[in-house]
Amino acid sequence: MSTIFSKIISGEIPCYKIAETENCFAFLDISPLAKGHTLVVPKKEIDYIFDIEDKLLCELNIFAKQIAKAVQKAYPCPKVGIAVIGLEVPHAHIHLVPLNNVGDLDFKRPKLELSKEEFEEIAKNIISYLK
Repeated sequence: MSTIFSKIISGEIPCYKIAETENCFAFLDISPLAKGHTLVVPKKEIDYIFDIEDKLLCELNIFAKQIAKAVQKAYPCPKVGIAVIGLEVPHAHIHLVPLNNVGDLDFKRPKLELSKEEFEEIAKNIISYLK
């Protein structure tokens, strides 16, 4: 059975897409900790990030780096934090979250509730900084 992320990648479920390559896909988290919170996933359905073959894992991280740089430009912050938890969806994924303080990466915090228009504006803003 396909994961929700595989359904997003295939277009079965809509998302606010940021970018994609042949093997990787980035889209906004719909329960964000901050504006710009983006998920980066391999297109190949693999549950545990450290089960990803080395070449794809390197590609995924380089792709995440490019997305993180665009997020940081779109939503100025000292750093973009990375979290790999992977318990809620059995499809490896990297959370990229703009950070202004250490508590910004606390997943117990209340999530932002944004409108469709706000998500669209966030995606457009990040995309504008991709090279």
